[in-house]
Amino acid sequence: MADPSAHILILEDDADVACAAQLLLRRRARVQVLSAPAQLAAALADGVPDVVLLDLNFSPGRTDGAEGLAVLDTLLAQAAPPAVIVLTAYADVPLAVEALKRGATDFITKPWNNAHLAAAVDGALARRTATRSAAAPGMSSLLGDSAAMCSVKATIASVGPTEANVMILGENGVGKELVARAVHDASRRAGATFLAVDMGALPESTFESELFGHRKGAFTDARSDRTGRFVAACGGSLFLDEIGNMPLPAQAKLLAALERREVTPLGTDRPEPVDVRVISATNLSEARLFDPGVFRPDLLFRLNTIVIRVPPLRERREDIPALLRHYLHHYERQYQRPARGMIDTTLARLCAHPWPGNVRALRHACERAVILASCDEYGYDDFGLSGQLEAPMPAAPCPPAGPLKLGELERDAVASALAQACGNVSQAARMLGVSRAALYRKLGKHGI
Repeated sequence: MADPSAHILILEDDADVACAAQLLLRRRARVQVLSAPAQLAAALADGVPDVVLLDLNFSPGRTDGAEGLAVLDTLLAQAAPPAVIVLTAYADVPLAVEALKRGATDFITKPWNNAHLAAAVDGALARRTATRSAAAPGMSSLLGDSAAMCSVKATIASVGPTEANVMILGENGVGKELVARAVHDASRRAGATFLAVDMGALPESTFESELFGHRKGAFTDARSDRTGRFVAACGGSLFLDEIGNMPLPAQAKLLAALERREVTPLGTDRPEPVDVRVISATNLSEARLFDPGVFRPDLLFRLNTIVIRVPPLRERREDIPALLRHYLHHYERQYQRPARGMIDTTLARLCAHPWPGNVRALRHACERAVILASCDEYGYDDFGLSGQLEAPMPAAPCPPAGPLKLGELERDAVASALAQACGNVSQAARMLGVSRAALYRKLGKHGI
């Protein structure tokens, strides 16, 4: 989904590789390309990007990654560091793990699969937005002092220092990844890697390769070795998001890895021991989660040693004023807009709103208000919520009076699926019968 305010920087010395990445990502954000680390200082003077695709070797003959790791350290030393996705043609396990331990968000092996790279960048952009919006100097990323949120924070403080696997339950937009990061930060693994994997974006055909890795030649497109996410997160925490979307055969493979605490990369018979703390999350209801036809009971019991239920925003309305102040102030600074007050009736209506998209929806509403407000005080209409409660669910379209227009029909179908999925791209893609990457392309095509 295009975001004109987002900024992606590609630091890659191979012009063909850089061009391919730029063409793939240009619909998602503003893309800037640099060919050498010496150009970085001038680029950072104009602003720190949201996401950086970083090659690890620039000088001819270098394969140790020292140049790229030095750039990584520079990027992460910024006041508001970007999310860094490492690009390397040399799938060296120690090097990939070292980059992640130093703070890289993810890594992609060249030549890449377009869907994998797009998903990695989309995830990094989404997490970057959430991190920038929720975190502020001296403020916890978990905003809210309601009884419900105090209970969540108390649970995190209790289970964080343990090694117990944690499952986080909650609706879309409640902040499950922020809770997962808080668990990691409260653990003895806080100084090690926190690696997030969107399980809903992993095709079943590449599940084992992504999580367990593969060796060159293991299958047709395996042109080089690939480090799996379990090995890359060794010593740290592995966050498996949207785990309820996994098909049953993939669940069996994940269960075997968790029970044995080892993984076997595709193309080899030699298992590799792994030391990770698994934190998982799902938006499935508990009734669906305990349905054996949806989720394996033995895997569930392995994952849900500790369950943290994150409350929807409608169940902690007393937190809404503080959340509004935080996000409005954040976007006022980001877009250099004047600070505004709020009409009393506006605050009351916002607190009464059901917020089906939870904190994520509130954050987007605040961004809209900051951009579009023209008066001295924010009004309810500035938040773009008018009429939402009265809007019926999309009905089957009536036959058009004029000629059929395929593009308009496709746009309406995509918008309807996204609305019914409450903004969950993975769920909307399944409803439409397309891949997540294909849906992102359609969102960019239609400007949704």
